[in-house]
Amino acid sequence: MTRSRNTVDQENVSATLTVAAPAARVFAVLADPTTHAAIDGTGWVQEPVDRAPLTEVGQVFRMDMYHDNHPDGDYQVANQVQVLDPPRAIGWLTGQEKGDGRLEFGGWLWRYDLAPLGPSETEVTLTYDWSAVPGSIREYIQFPPFGPEHLANSLRHLAELAATSPAPAPHR
Repeated sequence: MTRSRNTVDQENVSATLTVAAPAARVFAVLADPTTHAAIDGTGWVQEPVDRAPLTEVGQVFRMDMYHDNHPDGDYQVANQVQVLDPPRAIGWLTGQEKGDGRLEFGGWLWRYDLAPLGPSETEVTLTYDWSAVPGSIREYIQFPPFGPEHLANSLRHLAELAATSPAPAPHR
């Protein structure tokens, strides 16, 4: 980890960090839902419900969450992969599953963009984009629901995991 920066726009916030690991290894950590609680910079992400690696656009993976300000404290989110371009980009929309099994997304997207800087360094940009959140949700949730330091914390956690995780298996 050598360089970092944060930016906040009207509809998104991002952070960038240089990670001392190859892009394929960083991507493998991000594509593994079992690592997401360790990456999270807020402590809200608890445990993966769906543990399968993220392998295709449209794939849904659920996470158990906790937040003091959530009406139930403990809750579950359903994430749907929107971007999957190994080892360059991965991103998902976050929402919830309704009682009838239908998925409903709030309009916010988590996206990681990876740029190799050599065989053992990757510049990673994490962006939280809420530009598609409808007014009805903005009435009761303030965006972003966390400070920009959350993204920087997440990237530092990702860097630590990527530095200690094994090299990913080659694609077949």
